[in-house]
Amino acid sequence: MKKLKISLIAIVLIEIALFILIGNLIGVFNTLLLVVLTSILGITVAKKQGKHSVQNIQNSLSRGEAPGPAMVDTFMIFIGGVLLALPGFLTDLIGITFVFNQTRKIYKPFIYRWLRKRMENGNVIIINR
Repeated sequence: MKKLKISLIAIVLIEIALFILIGNLIGVFNTLLLVVLTSILGITVAKKQGKHSVQNIQNSLSRGEAPGPAMVDTFMIFIGGVLLALPGFLTDLIGITFVFNQTRKIYKPFIYRWLRKRMENGNVIIINR
């Protein structure tokens, strides 16, 4: 929990610094316009990718396969969409990497390792019905 608090404070400070730097470079109005445009564009892309990812889950289930990888993709796209909706340049950059498939592959080994660790510790419960 302490790491999360420190990370959130660091992200906020970095975002403020980036707003100041970019605002000085391109002006306040252009900076605000850029933040709004990246949010709109990012949310649109996340929505499109999210629909595709949900279809992948449905296809996996209809074939009788476990939808694990598709669920991880859907979760990452959702997180990317949330990050893109937040105002800021760092969160937009991270959000974009969560939304696009090519860059999402970078995070997957870490997420799978985290999930495996949680399962081994008994922190994740899978219910079969």
